[in-house]
Amino acid sequence: MTYHMAMGRKQVLVQLDDQLVEQLDQLALTMGVSRSELLRRGAQAMLSAADINTADQQLAAAYRRLPQDAALTEAARQLAAETAPTW
Repeated sequence: MTYHMAMGRKQVLVQLDDQLVEQLDQLALTMGVSRSELLRRGAQAMLSAADINTADQQLAAAYRRLPQDAALTEAARQLAAETAPTW
């Protein structure tokens, strides 16, 4: 989720070992962003990944409650086999 308007920020103290800070600084330099921006992006990526994981778990649970029709699954498999590119 990206915000295009100015949002209030809160300073958060995080303790990191020297080696991790060096690695983060090198990556930030390579990406042309500040360490803070890099950490913000990392935190947002983790939150997005957690959202995706939750959605995946919910989808899997739904299929366990109501499994997909075997005939539909077989038809989809056959269609995929017929239309797959020949590499």
